[in-house]
Amino acid sequence: MYLNKAIVYGNLTRDPELKSLPSGTPVVNFSIATSRTWKDKDGQKKEDTQFHNIVAFGPMARTIAQYLKKGRAALVEGRMQTRSWDAADGQKKYRTEIIADNFQFGPAPAGTSFGGGSGAGSAPAGGQAVAGEMPQSAPAPESEGIQYPTEDINPDDIPF
Repeated sequence: MYLNKAIVYGNLTRDPELKSLPSGTPVVNFSIATSRTWKDKDGQKKEDTQFHNIVAFGPMARTIAQYLKKGRAALVEGRMQTRSWDAADGQKKYRTEIIADNFQFGPAPAGTSFGGGSGAGSAPAGGQAVAGEMPQSAPAPESEGIQYPTEDINPDDIPF
C-alpha cells in the first residue's frame, strides 16, 4: 500500500490568487508557512520555517479565494505533487505543491470579521452588496435558551 498525504497547519504568506483553467474550472494558488522551534544541545532556541505551495480546484478554490487572506491560519489536507516545465532560459524548473483535498479555516484574529474586511457578512460603504457577498443581516433575537427537564433521568431508560 502506498500513501501520499500531506497535512499542514500554518499562516498564509500571501493572498490567494484565483484563476481559471481553459475548461472554466477555478484554481487557486497560495502558500502556507509552518514553523517549529526547539532547543539545540547548548540550550539555544532554534526556529525553522518552511513554506508550502498549495493548489485547490473547483468550489473549494472559490471559497478559499473569498475568505482567506494573508496572515490567516488554515489547515490543508492533500497530496504532494511535483511538476516540471522548461523555463524561458532553457533550464528545467520544478515545483512541489500540495494539491488540496480538504481545508479548514483557522481561528479569526481578534477584533476582525471572518473575511478580514468587507468580505462576507458586512456591506460595503455604499450600503449595497457586491456580487458574491452576503448583505449584513439583523442580529438574531434573544432566545430564552434551552429548557432542560427538571426530573432525574434513569440510566436504565436509555436505549443504548
